[in-house]
Amino acid sequence: MDRLPKCEANYAPLSPVTFLERAAKVYADRTSVIYENARFTWKQTYERCRCLASSLRSLNISKNDVVSVLAPNIPAVYEMHFAVPMAGAVLNTINTRLDANNIAAILVHSDAKAFFIDHQYTKVALEALKRVVADIGERHPTKPLPFVVIIDEVHSPASTKSGELHYEQLIACGNPLDEPHRLEDEWDAIALNYTSGTTAAPKGVVYSHRGAFLSTFTVLLQWQVPVEPVYLWTLPMFHCNGWGFAWGIAARGGTNVCIRNLSAAAIYGAIAAHGVTHMCCAPVVFSILLHAPPAERRPIPGPVQVLTGGAPPPAALLESMEKLGFHVSHAYGMTEATATALVCEWRPQWDRLPQEAKARLKARQGVSVLTLADMDVIKDRKGMASVPRDGKSLGEIVLKGSSVMKGYYKNKEGTRAAFQNGWFWTGDVGVVHPDGYVEVKDRAKDVIISGGENISSVEVESVLYRHPMVLEAAVVAMPHPHWGETPCAFLTLKPECKKGSLKEEDIIAYCKANIPGFMVPKKVVFLAELPKAGPKVQKFQLRDMAKRLAATPGREQAKAQPKDHFPPASRL
Repeated sequence: MDRLPKCEANYAPLSPVTFLERAAKVYADRTSVIYENARFTWKQTYERCRCLASSLRSLNISKNDVVSVLAPNIPAVYEMHFAVPMAGAVLNTINTRLDANNIAAILVHSDAKAFFIDHQYTKVALEALKRVVADIGERHPTKPLPFVVIIDEVHSPASTKSGELHYEQLIACGNPLDEPHRLEDEWDAIALNYTSGTTAAPKGVVYSHRGAFLSTFTVLLQWQVPVEPVYLWTLPMFHCNGWGFAWGIAARGGTNVCIRNLSAAAIYGAIAAHGVTHMCCAPVVFSILLHAPPAERRPIPGPVQVLTGGAPPPAALLESMEKLGFHVSHAYGMTEATATALVCEWRPQWDRLPQEAKARLKARQGVSVLTLADMDVIKDRKGMASVPRDGKSLGEIVLKGSSVMKGYYKNKEGTRAAFQNGWFWTGDVGVVHPDGYVEVKDRAKDVIISGGENISSVEVESVLYRHPMVLEAAVVAMPHPHWGETPCAFLTLKPECKKGSLKEEDIIAYCKANIPGFMVPKKVVFLAELPKAGPKVQKFQLRDMAKRLAATPGREQAKAQPKDHFPPASRL
């Protein structure tokens, strides 16, 4: 039997692009995208994607070329998830919350050949391009700059300025009959997503067509997404390609409801107007919905299924969302896992439990997705022993399978460090409960999750250390009722800094001038000395202090400090 040949009839590379081709046939006249006054059917979306792919290829975009886009959740970004790989290229969706320096770093590191810019982000994009020009001119004088395409509002008349390219022009000029790029290897790259906006060492995560297909398929199955859902885009498409739903909604013939700006009025309005059945979001969106004024609320016509991830939502928050009509499921993932790695699959017997107990169960991250070959929580990398299922013993979460990233772009050392002993090491610490469900307890790399955004404490600390009066800096997560977590900075100052000459607002202003706004510490605490064990700062003590500060707003810092750990704080 091993000698039977492989033939074209029984083999086709796995790719999520095929979801759109099928949707155009099976759900041709069903509404695919709704955005403000614009509506498209699946047949129209398919044709628009074919036209865009045709235009990209006429502009010499070909296999493995990177196409970057800076835009909110609008139809153009959705279409690019199919059209860019149809041209054989690799899609790079850029976080719209980044500043010009970070955007420029991504454009340079990714070798972007094209840069699509939504009109709302023209100013920051042009600043980024100036930095790209300076960087390329200094270090790579022969390297071409990415060509720019402006994304105007749907159906708006495009500019006719000489040399300008506009999105709708590319759609209009493309030929839908041109054959798209033929995928021959399912391990080819489909997307490049960045885990961080740091200018020093950006980490570009490469997704394969196979990994994107499997990851999308499994989240649809384990979240039990039915045929023809109405999906509201409250999760940014730049987050792991919308956790795979940029491709997945096509697989179920659903309707994508796009909103440009995230607000309670926009979310409630879209749910009421379009009968939304599904949405994904970080827990910060829960706060937006729960604290919306009555004037911004609208009646919810039916239960809305919500998949959440990021910082574990408190049980009380989940309980409050259920009362509003949102049925919440919890998942765990990361960029390197092609979005979702664990899902808190609901057991029917749990329905009989009290509401508080159900909320605690939902707050866990759950069991491995079906397309992972294996998942474990390991005590240490040397012994490779699994932690016992006691809900107490800590270990690092490890993964293996086709849905894990191919590796870090242009970063062999980082890729080797991430893949060891046959596993991908997430850097996240968790426990395994007796029923096999995993609960994440901490971020081994001290990542702070604020409003769904990952913030590296090391990055913030590096900026603080550049301040002329800062001697030592340590940044930890502080609980926040709206964002889930925010950075809290603990500083010691140089002896020459006179008492009272540097205040909290001075440090915050300094950070705002040097890093994106969402990374700026919301609280700054001055200490005479950081708690240490030898040379290492004891961040767990600082986390405890940050929790006390968050729980006791308005109280003096010295009263909120843990006893017998370090000297009283000094507000300088």
